[in-house]
Amino acid sequence: MLNIFTLANGRLVQEEIESLEELKRFQPIWVDLESPTVEEKRWVKQHYGLSIPEDAMDEDIEESARFYEEDNGELHIRSDFLVDVDDDPRAVRVAFILNLVNDSLKSKGVLFSIHDDDVPVFRLVRLRARRAPGLIEDAKEVLLKLFDADAEYSADTLEGIYDELKLVSTQVLAGDVTDAKASEVLAAIARQEDLNGRIRRNMLDTRRAVSFMMRSKMLNAEQFEDARQILRDIESLDNHTAFLFDKINFLMDATVGFININQNKIIKIFSVASVALLPPTLIASVYGMNFKFMPELEWQYGYGFGIGLMVCSAVIPMLYFRKRGWLK
Repeated sequence: MLNIFTLANGRLVQEEIESLEELKRFQPIWVDLESPTVEEKRWVKQHYGLSIPEDAMDEDIEESARFYEEDNGELHIRSDFLVDVDDDPRAVRVAFILNLVNDSLKSKGVLFSIHDDDVPVFRLVRLRARRAPGLIEDAKEVLLKLFDADAEYSADTLEGIYDELKLVSTQVLAGDVTDAKASEVLAAIARQEDLNGRIRRNMLDTRRAVSFMMRSKMLNAEQFEDARQILRDIESLDNHTAFLFDKINFLMDATVGFININQNKIIKIFSVASVALLPPTLIASVYGMNFKFMPELEWQYGYGFGIGLMVCSAVIPMLYFRKRGWLK
């Protein structure tokens, strides 16, 4: 899918392109290619003279090669954007190419973005730019607004983690944690820990991308200050992710502690039973010895006396355990 975005009265206007002739009619500041076809890549190359690298969407590209500047002045940035889809959060790799030097693109330049999946942050920026005139003036601001919205999207996701962990805390701190409930709690904690880790990595990636834009000296004074504000927002999010990691570890330890308590209760039952049945076993062993004169044979009350002795030897320890509160 090939979408272009132009400025009209200070607003960002979206157009879906279906032919090369349509592409020639507009002068965009942002060209977005979502899962582009070979034909769409050819249109971009013919009209803008831009060749999209074959490894633009590779996940295994070296970290040092994700931010660089070509000899012709093109800035290449490969950044990950968080997609929180219910129980399947993931990062979507987006390749940005910022062209500011081509005469046919005028002074505002053009930002090219290539990605395979839909990115919620892109929708958020498009919606804001349509509603707020003057929010975006050139291609560089489009890229800055995308990174700014990415930080905000991560902040919203962190708030969702707070809410989920609050529910988990209510279940854990209630005290009555069965093994089945503990299993559900551990699964929920693991999901939130994974999402929190993805947010932290995503913020690290965004910080590097914004820092690269600042070092490239392509931003004006106002845009440079906006970039610094994005970095400050990211730094504040780092503190939140660190706090959430501590909270997750506490809930994990508490849940595992309740599991151990439940297991100890089971072991306690077996321990009490084994101690209580030890005296009757001893008495039965003595009665089973091969004496010359066996009491149960020589004495008519031998069996009754033996059974009564065994019962007493089992009841007395149980009464003692109950008095000490070990049976609760």
